[in-house]
Amino acid sequence: MSVADSKFYDLLGVASNASESEIKKAYRKLAIKYHPDKNPDPAAGEKFKEITVAYEVLSDKEKREIYDKFGEEGLKEGGAGGFGAGIFDFFGFGGGQRRRGPKKGETIQHALKVSLEDLYKGKVSKLSLKKSAKCPECDGKGAKSANAIKKCDDCGGQGAKTQLRQIGPGMVQQVRVPCQTCKGEGQVISEKDKCTKCKGNRSIPEEKVLKVNIDRGMRHMQKIVFQDEGDFESPDVIPGDVVVILQQKEHPVFTRDGDDLIMEQHITLLEALTGFTFYIKHLDDRVLTVTNPPSKVIKPNDIKCIHNEGMPKPKTMDKGRLIVKFIVDFPSDGQITPESAKLLEKVLPKPKPVTKPTSHDGIDEDVTLSDFDLNSRDKRGGGRGESYDDDDEDGHPQGVSCQQQ
Repeated sequence: MSVADSKFYDLLGVASNASESEIKKAYRKLAIKYHPDKNPDPAAGEKFKEITVAYEVLSDKEKREIYDKFGEEGLKEGGAGGFGAGIFDFFGFGGGQRRRGPKKGETIQHALKVSLEDLYKGKVSKLSLKKSAKCPECDGKGAKSANAIKKCDDCGGQGAKTQLRQIGPGMVQQVRVPCQTCKGEGQVISEKDKCTKCKGNRSIPEEKVLKVNIDRGMRHMQKIVFQDEGDFESPDVIPGDVVVILQQKEHPVFTRDGDDLIMEQHITLLEALTGFTFYIKHLDDRVLTVTNPPSKVIKPNDIKCIHNEGMPKPKTMDKGRLIVKFIVDFPSDGQITPESAKLLEKVLPKPKPVTKPTSHDGIDEDVTLSDFDLNSRDKRGGGRGESYDDDDEDGHPQGVSCQQQ
């Protein structure tokens, strides 16, 4: 088999048509021989790097095909395989993958507490932001002059150095770590040449006030983005964005569901039967008068709505619904006297007549209706639904418990 470049095969000592297992076996044998932990000779360390790169290429089917057709240049330039950054960039040789356009800094997020009234009416809030701004004295370069910025000799201006990390017996991985000398910048400035204002840091602390426009109808957890208002890092890095996240506070009357507002309204049984009037103070301080005539009976948990009184819909003049759930408060024990009951019998619908059935043995028994206590149920019944599960020590049945009236 003819290949464009046999260097990697020669490094591993295998033929160009070697199988995957043969390549793997050859690499393991050489890795043990030249590993820096086993062989302190500097030349052995360089040899180990070479055979590791060769193995990484030949053990990958796609990369091996490109190498066989185009050699190392095909891997570096992308060849027919389309590797834009090249194999050496991928494994940490050559300063990392190429970037398209300038790098952008990290995004800064801020939570802003807002009331439901703010989201209903709209508001402009001010957010005080402490950040790093570009030094005006040196224009963010960190030095008194451009000539004072020198390439870092320790990393060769790459900003990172290659280190070997063992990931298994006879197996190592090459990783790139930031250079400690230049702190990953690839450049150094001597103390005497550093900018006197920023001390070579390129940036200075700045406090800026952002105006946050809260539009009518905005929602809980909605994000407002201020582009390029983040920290300044270097002239080669665009400042990141500042993202304000709205967090709605709980409201004592209304809850929100999309464009709808929901509230509960308690009314008496008399109001439910004979009509009522009540008032709603809205989120914009308007007072809504709500009237229900006697002819329309409100039943417990009835839900009604008032159109176009919900939350504003963004970029329109429309609003959602104001939804009202009615809670009918019934009279408590003792409030209905016998005299009152007779009056109610005259105006309320008569109950359906009931016929007393005849018992099989002719025995009638009077019983007492008691309040049911859900929390007193005996858990040992396993939820089977029996009224009585066991007898207690006194011979009384256990299970559902009622309270005598």
